[in-house]
Amino acid sequence: MRVALLAESFLPHMNGVTGSVLHVLRHLAEMGHETLVIAPKAGDVTADLHGARTELLRSVPLPSYPEVRVVFARAARLGALLRDFDPDVVHLASPFVLGWQGLAAADALKIPSVAVYQTDVVAYSQKYGLPHATALVAAHVARLHRRATLTLAPSSASTGQLEGLGVDRIRRWGRGVDAVRFAPAHRDEAWRAEVAPEGQRIVGYVGRLAPEKQVDDLRALAGLPGTRLVIVGDGPSRAALERAIPDAVFTGHLSGATLSSVMAGFDVFVHPGESETFGQTIQEALASGVPVVATGVGGPLDLVRSSVDGWLYRPGDLDDLRARVSDLVGDDAKRRAFARAARDAVQGRTWEALTRDLVGHYADAVALRRIDDGLLLRGGPRPAAPEATRTRGRWTRFVALGDSLTEGLCDRSRMPSGQFRGWADRLAELLAHTSDEGPFRYANLAVRSRRVRHLIDEQIPAALALRPDLVSILIGANDLVGPAPVLPALVAEVESAVRAVRRTGADVLLVTTFLPRRPAARIFARRFAAYNVHLRRIAAEQGAILLDLEAVAEIGELPLWADDLVHLRSSGHRLVAYRAAEALGVPDARALLGLDEALHADDDAPRGGWLTRDALPWVWRRVRGRTAGDGIHAKHEGYVDLPTRGDRERTRTL
Repeated sequence: MRVALLAESFLPHMNGVTGSVLHVLRHLAEMGHETLVIAPKAGDVTADLHGARTELLRSVPLPSYPEVRVVFARAARLGALLRDFDPDVVHLASPFVLGWQGLAAADALKIPSVAVYQTDVVAYSQKYGLPHATALVAAHVARLHRRATLTLAPSSASTGQLEGLGVDRIRRWGRGVDAVRFAPAHRDEAWRAEVAPEGQRIVGYVGRLAPEKQVDDLRALAGLPGTRLVIVGDGPSRAALERAIPDAVFTGHLSGATLSSVMAGFDVFVHPGESETFGQTIQEALASGVPVVATGVGGPLDLVRSSVDGWLYRPGDLDDLRARVSDLVGDDAKRRAFARAARDAVQGRTWEALTRDLVGHYADAVALRRIDDGLLLRGGPRPAAPEATRTRGRWTRFVALGDSLTEGLCDRSRMPSGQFRGWADRLAELLAHTSDEGPFRYANLAVRSRRVRHLIDEQIPAALALRPDLVSILIGANDLVGPAPVLPALVAEVESAVRAVRRTGADVLLVTTFLPRRPAARIFARRFAAYNVHLRRIAAEQGAILLDLEAVAEIGELPLWADDLVHLRSSGHRLVAYRAAEALGVPDARALLGLDEALHADDDAPRGGWLTRDALPWVWRRVRGRTAGDGIHAKHEGYVDLPTRGDRERTRTL
């Protein structure tokens, strides 16, 4: 795989973003992947980049924070770099300015993008005294991550924050920790004696010295008996902190073996920042066998097990911070027990394992990009990738509900004149042929032109009377193409239908609506997309099985649509049937679709005469207040028995 990584900050400035990028570069190289780094140029880079190509772009420092540099690159320049490298995926490390520009370039080239959320810039804008910019920053973050193909969040708190901004397609991806570099064995008693000559317990902090880190809160630990405060790091707040906490030891920036020994030399690690999306130094302290006292908000919530390997204090309560630190420095037995648990907590959180997970997320992004490219309309919550195959249920009574699509209109394959087959009939046969139970019974109550109100008034009562254990629902298209549909009312009725079936213990296969990929369909694309968002929510909340056909790019291809331009031909019905079977856990359903396509050509050859055959009769019915479904009855109002695999095997043994 070829991966282009765009980082908002890079060497020689070392921070959490830079450190993560370096670890990812190393392990991607070890796995055989090729990488390109696009980042701000801030000085000479002498570190080993593990064979990565680099494009370091001219940048300017932030006036109040010169270590942070901003790139204003033209999209055309970034597009040329990406086009030349031809990546399979673009990795955006803590994107904001350069990340947005790179995202636009990747989008124009239809390259999947993975945005890694690492910096809470919304909170930072508040900490730096820019409250009027906070809303603008939040809107930019939301817009950026909604545009990225996939977003990776490091913690449950950051996931919740992004969801609150309306971001979809969020996956959890934490950070690895080098448990060899950070380990209790690096504890240096000579350094400890130098820093705390009177045998005091050493309370330490490691990180950037900047307002967003709230290091100033450590003043609450001043004068704590029997302790020495050590602050490791540098940044714009250092001078003010040295004046505010004169008894603390300020080491400046440390790295390598020196940082490892200092971290292991702490007795307690403190982390006061409330804006952490993760908290990498917390992991490094835990790996070093050092108990952690951190604020109980944000990333630390997922890292510190309060009363096991540290304490989480109430955010903003500095008396509680002091009390928690005092508890650990004053109880040697508890501190040693917490230290053992701390080391155990990070076992398995290696960068190698995290990078393997990252490559899996890259593959997800590639699949999701294919879905996005097939959408008629982009914007709003997007379809997710199909879920992993579920275990097939032991269904024996299947009822299909809906309109002409489920009735099977235009699927004439191997059917007598005037009769139709359809995806639901095909699905029923697939379920029966893969079932050892028997008999397998199937009813189809769908009728052309039916709307959501017919589902509620007619089809659901009739279905419940049949006592099914599986019900499919594909309905709503006829409502959505009508004048001014009331979406909340439609959604409420569908939800009540799903809930009514689920109350009986039956499973529901809930199918999203879809459109052909042709210009006229764009008129209704926004309605269909909004309706499908609600169907996904209903499926999740009601425990229904979702068949998200909006996420199946092939369904919009015109060769799958019949001559009337609004129904599927036989090949389209086959696609829906096998995708439904896959969603229901029928083994090898997708492979069976390929075999079916190879063995069975459609019988419904394309025909001309759309205007006189389809369009004018439809207009005439509308003028008269009629529908194509008037006087039509469901083709299977009661159950029909279908032969099962078990039936065939029993017949052979007789």
